[in-house]
This record gives sequence, structure tokens and C-alpha cells, in this order.
Amino acid sequence: MASKRRKGRARSPVERLRAICLALPETSEKAAWSEPTWRVRGRLFAQLDDHHHGADHLAVWLPAPLGEQESLIFLDPDRFFRPPYVGPRGWVGVRIDRRPSWRLVANLVKRAYLQVAPPRLREAAGPAAPIVVKRRRA
Repeated sequence: MASKRRKGRARSPVERLRAICLALPETSEKAAWSEPTWRVRGRLFAQLDDHHHGADHLAVWLPAPLGEQESLIFLDPDRFFRPPYVGPRGWVGVRIDRRPSWRLVANLVKRAYLQVAPPRLREAAGPAAPIVVKRRRA
């Protein structure tokens, strides 16, 4: 069986994140706070965190359903964190710089999109897959 790897240059984490976000209905990209953000009809659902204020990570910040932020951080604090500014409102930071599961990132991005998209676009996007994160032992 032939390998499914793409020939040529591998996509960067930011390029992969951009492709995931822009694949959702009526999504646009806009620079804000010196970082790319992704929006649906002007409503923010994803923001890149490229070592924001000297942080040691490349990540994306996403709005999350009630309780999901705490659950994800509890299950895997190396991959998930409470971002500054928006963390108190339930957003979750997801690291994309440590060989992330891109399937998980795509599912979390879609859930964030569904949090803010208008009803007609939520229907067009379809449901998000369940989020499965196993507890990482310290």
C-alpha cells in the first residue's frame, strides 16, 4: 500500500489550522491583535496564539461549551490551558506545536464554530464529533 504522505513541503501547524478553520461554512480570516483570527459572520471562533506575550507555545484559543475547558485541562494539562483574557469566559487554549492530533484539533475547532455560528450555518456544518481525551499521567 502506498504512503498517503504528501510529496513536497509539509504544511506548518498554522497552515493546517487555517485550512481547518476556512473549510467551515462562511468562515473568514482577519488579523487582530497581531494574530490571525477566524470568524463566521464577524463572530470570532478561533484565534492563533503564536507565543503571545512570550508564552512558550503555539496554540489556538477556542470558545468551549460549559465545563469543557475545565475537563480538557484536567485530562491533559500539557496540551490544554486556560488562555489569558478569554479563559474566564470558558475559552480553552489548545497547543498545536507538539505533534497534536489534528483530528482532535479539527473537532474542537468545529465545536467552537458551532458555539457562535447562526442556526442556518450550524445546520450546514453538521454536528461535531465527540471529543475524546484520555487522562495523561504525570
